[in-house]
Amino acid sequence: MDFNFDDFLNNINNNQKDTKNEDDVLKKYGRNLTDLAARNELDPVINRDDEIRRMIRILSRKTKNNPVLVGEPGVGKTAIVEGLARKIVEGQVPENLKGKDVIELDLGSLIAGASYQGQFEQRLKDILKRIDESNGEIIVFIDEIHMLIGAGRNSDGGMDAANIIKPLMARGKMHLIGATTFDEYRKYIEKDAALERRMQKIDVKEPSIGDTITILRGIKDRFENFHNVKIQDDALIAAAKLSSRYISDRFLPDKAIDLVDEAAATIKTEINFQPEKLEKAKQKLAKLEMEKFALSEEDKTKHAERIKNIEQEISTINASINELQHKWDIEKNRLNELSNLRHRLDNLNHMLTIYQNEADYEKASKLMYDEIPSVKLKIKELENLINHSSNTLIKDTVTEEEIASIVAKWTNIPITKLLETDREKLLNLKHDLESKVKGQDEAVTLVSQAVIRAKANINDPNRPLASFLFTGPTGVGKTELARTLAYSLFDSEKQMIRLDMSEYMEKHSVAKIIGAPPGYIGYDSTGSLTEKIRRNPYTILLFDEIEKAHRDVLNILLQILDNGAITDSKGRVINCRNLIVIMTSNIASEKILNELDDMPSIKAELLKFLSPEFVNRIDEVITFKPLSKEAIKEVVKLELDKLVKRVKSAKDINLAYDDKVAEFIAEKAYDPNFGARPIRRYVQNNLESVIAYKIIDGSIKKDHKYKIDILLNQFVINEYTK
Repeated sequence: MDFNFDDFLNNINNNQKDTKNEDDVLKKYGRNLTDLAARNELDPVINRDDEIRRMIRILSRKTKNNPVLVGEPGVGKTAIVEGLARKIVEGQVPENLKGKDVIELDLGSLIAGASYQGQFEQRLKDILKRIDESNGEIIVFIDEIHMLIGAGRNSDGGMDAANIIKPLMARGKMHLIGATTFDEYRKYIEKDAALERRMQKIDVKEPSIGDTITILRGIKDRFENFHNVKIQDDALIAAAKLSSRYISDRFLPDKAIDLVDEAAATIKTEINFQPEKLEKAKQKLAKLEMEKFALSEEDKTKHAERIKNIEQEISTINASINELQHKWDIEKNRLNELSNLRHRLDNLNHMLTIYQNEADYEKASKLMYDEIPSVKLKIKELENLINHSSNTLIKDTVTEEEIASIVAKWTNIPITKLLETDREKLLNLKHDLESKVKGQDEAVTLVSQAVIRAKANINDPNRPLASFLFTGPTGVGKTELARTLAYSLFDSEKQMIRLDMSEYMEKHSVAKIIGAPPGYIGYDSTGSLTEKIRRNPYTILLFDEIEKAHRDVLNILLQILDNGAITDSKGRVINCRNLIVIMTSNIASEKILNELDDMPSIKAELLKFLSPEFVNRIDEVITFKPLSKEAIKEVVKLELDKLVKRVKSAKDINLAYDDKVAEFIAEKAYDPNFGARPIRRYVQNNLESVIAYKIIDGSIKKDHKYKIDILLNQFVINEYTK
């Protein structure tokens, strides 16, 4: 016996009561969730049995039988009501709820077009009358139930929807299910004590990662059928874990479901596009056709040999295109057939559940032992055929990599698998940093190790990737190391968020970081730092010269360092767990200059300016030592290389220098109290000025090579001859 799902639906519709007439007012302003559940158009609801049972208990009360689901956006409040509708259809509810209809009322439709005085009230009264006449056979569901308060009220002081339905709710004549968020419940419902006491609150909590994975497994078939793809279990686990870790401003399971949906849609889009091989073949064919036409317009005898070769190539490519097109069509048809079979299996399982609950064992057994095994066998055969096909053109599987790619696009956090080039860049990070920052090997080692730990995903997920305090004399490379790290990771120093802490010397400067508090000017504007982190959560956060900031400003940083989060003035929690936090300071610079290895005295000096709890939350306090003569010479070479590059880029003039020049500048420019910064000034004032003068007077010409030399303690520029 071949079961037809449409006939099954018609039987259900014929058995419905006369409340299902097309002219029913409830049809006009709402939708019947039990009808949708009977048609198997609602997704299954997983791991919400406790909430559904609590809702059934409240609906079974004599009075005040109106549950309201309260939870954060995206935790599954509406899905719980849809789960109740499915249970009613499947008969898995107490006798007092069997056969009832769950109608979702659309307040927008109810209000729309009610332009005359009393028109809205009349519509609502018609609905309430219809509910009252049903003798409790209708359960009304209103999403965003807080909108009842004020709905329909006008300037003349008419009653709003909430006041109209209160009497019916109090008598227990109306079964109403509401759904709203915690904020809106507190803001609207709790203020109306009479409405609140008629409702029974059910808290809907965000599911755990494990529960979310179970939910995703339960609805996986629906997404596979809709998108015509296969979703691996690893992808579901990755969606739950990655969304929980990296998407902090939304809630499970909604954000995990969205990830799976978008990843499946991405694969579906690629399936419907031409495969790359076929597209390239068609492009090559078009190119040859145009070349043949162009040659044909000229002297055919002159290009006869080339035209003949082109025609042979066109013939070969056409055969290849036809073969690829045929293969692509077969693969698409197989996937469509598999999707239809899975959809049929889902409908048959739904029918089986209903027949079993109705004790119609004859039909149930025919489904269980005939129809369902037959469809399962066809699915298995088709899956084997698809899996064992060689050189397929279509990728039809959603994997962990697709999920990671979607998260990376949403958050700007690079969590996809490392490419070979990225891996080489990371392994060479220490060498890259040492090539730009001279004489600070310990600092470079600690920073590069922290970055590699973060990239390997073995760091603490509840703290920033790393936090450092660079302390030492001025001009020894503290800020330069932060800039170099930004360039090494992001190929741009602009990716670094830099805060000059001399701008945060007043207590009220906290508002610049997290935003102004309520009642103050600028409350509508967001904090400069929190907004930058929200838009770019994977970056380097540099607090330059931290000892210049007010202590209260530094206290704000405690939650960033310890919890990897910061709360702005509007109460939003900003995720800071993907930041590398670097703070620089000149504290204890004199001690570092005089007592290189005396770390206890350096920490004692730090604690005079910074609180113990602040210092204790920093991963590493790194002391930057004064630069040695050899390091200074290397810094001079870096500055000279920059100058040579600038002159070549701007004027196309080639400059060269030798070690004698670098040693001369190092000797003249270095001052232990000022570090390496005077080198740049010395090169600028003494060497750049000489080069600029000679460019202006024409002594140095374009496309020539010159050598920088020293004569009588002065820079001279001579034409290079080797």
